[in-house]
Amino acid sequence: MNIKTIGKIIQAHRKAGSISREACARLAGVGKTVIYDIEHGKMTVQLDTLLKVLHVLNISMRLDSPIMKRLGYAES
Repeated sequence: MNIKTIGKIIQAHRKAGSISREACARLAGVGKTVIYDIEHGKMTVQLDTLLKVLHVLNISMRLDSPIMKRLGYAES
């Protein structure tokens, strides 16, 4: 998955919930331009900021790798 796809997913969730960019930003505690930047695939958005926005929109991310499975971190 790439940043543009993540942006499209976030935008679709925000619109499906009838949440404006301004309201989403306020709920996440970030600036309103951050929402625009994420939705348009800007590469310099900080991870903690992205995680705040994902939380507000009830979107979870899952990391997976063979090493994680071997160490017991993989989800069932």
